[in-house]
Parts: sequence; C-alpha cells; structure tokens
Amino acid sequence: MLDLDRYVPALITFIANKLSNSATAYYQKNFGINVTEWRIISQLAIEPGIPASRICHVIGFDKGPVSRNLAALQKRGLVAIRSAPDDGRTHSISLTARGRAVHDRVIVAALERERRLLSCLKKDEREVLIDLLRRLHENLGAVTGQSLT
Repeated sequence: MLDLDRYVPALITFIANKLSNSATAYYQKNFGINVTEWRIISQLAIEPGIPASRICHVIGFDKGPVSRNLAALQKRGLVAIRSAPDDGRTHSISLTARGRAVHDRVIVAALERERRLLSCLKKDEREVLIDLLRRLHENLGAVTGQSLT
C-alpha cells in the first residue's frame, strides 16, 4: 500500500492541484482570468511571439486546452495571434497592451502567493527546494519517455 505522506508523485500532484484550484478562484475573482490563462500570459510575457506548440511544451498542456484558452484570451483582447512571418502554417502569439497590463497586475499577486507558500522555509531551504524541483523537472523524461528541453 502507498504511503501518501511519502510518495513523491502524490505529494507533488496534491500540492499542484490545490495551488491551481486556489489560484483559479483568486485570479478569476480579482483579475477575470483562470490559472491556465495566467500560465499562458506569463509565458508570453517571457517569450513574446511564440507559437502555441511552445506554450504547450513549456506548461505541459495538450494543444486542445491551450487553443481554447488562447481563443478566449484573443476574444477578450489580451493576446494577438498572427501568422508567423517565416511560416504561414504556424502562428505568432503575443500579449496586447491590455494583456500586458493584466500580466503586470497578476504577477504581483502571483509572487505574493509564492512568498506566502514558501514562508515556512528558510532562505537556504528555498534554494535547495528550487534546485531539487528543477532537477526533478529535468528528469521527467525518465518516466514520460519525452525530453523536456
């Protein structure tokens, strides 16, 4: 029988689910976006003009949910989707000025939520946690069979 207090995949999943659910509720109430839309917006702030396939790769979602969320963001004027100049089959996705303004408001709340989550850890423990999580992320191919780079 699994010991769910020690089974790492369960612990990561439980934390991720609870963080996502509370983030969606908070972001929806305060900013009118869900957590998936926030993930897309934050990725576009980091990498403007990327295609949907890059967003899927980075955040680990299938193209269906990403496409639906992108369509909703475009309809609300938060992202612009254009044919990529070098390849008409792909699209370049960028934040609009309105999307950037939403990003700039939400990031303050996101960083505060992170600060509160990590407040039970000392600074050196936070650094160790970040390092360990990065290493686990880089090693996901050991169980997924896919490279994450």
